[in-house]
Amino acid sequence: MDDELSRRWNDLLYAWSVAPALAARVFEDVYEHYREPGRYYHTLDHIRHMLNCVDCLGSRARNLNAVKLATWLHDVIYNSRALDNEERSADFARRLCEELSIPDVTHVALLILKTKTHESGDDPDARVLLDADLAILGASEPAYQAYADNVRQEYAWVPEREYRSGRRQVLTKFLARPTIFHFLTHLEEPARHNVTAEIARLAVA
Repeated sequence: MDDELSRRWNDLLYAWSVAPALAARVFEDVYEHYREPGRYYHTLDHIRHMLNCVDCLGSRARNLNAVKLATWLHDVIYNSRALDNEERSADFARRLCEELSIPDVTHVALLILKTKTHESGDDPDARVLLDADLAILGASEPAYQAYADNVRQEYAWVPEREYRSGRRQVLTKFLARPTIFHFLTHLEEPARHNVTAEIARLAVA
């Protein structure tokens, strides 16, 4: 068990007066979901990185605790063969919030659903969450390469030719946006460099 993440989880749930024993029990369930076989990028390391980004952007959020809970739960259900991971993660979040009497249930679920399209609208909480989710795009080149390799491992069942085509489509959509980030503007240039370089690599036969 990760003591640092456990502490951060307990501190968050304390804001909603969740009993420590109940918070600890729920954390074990969430923890085990993120340790399921087949996960290489969508792991607790991704959650940790996102939480750090959310902390840095905290002043931009309207409901920071809801953003943090959405961060924790946005990938709690993940299967690279499925097309409804976000919907199922949102359902998981709804059930958890109801069990723990967390009143922000609707907002948390809607934030999670926005990670499917990465379209934030004018919601500052969604902008913080999505910036944190995409921050890896602006990482150092070695870190970005490790991310790309991990994503490929999660889709190891996809034939190489199909993977390259599908991955290029996903990445091209990010480049087509006027901006990738709302608040992490210092990552815009390195993100576009990393994404462009990966698209070029994927085009090589």
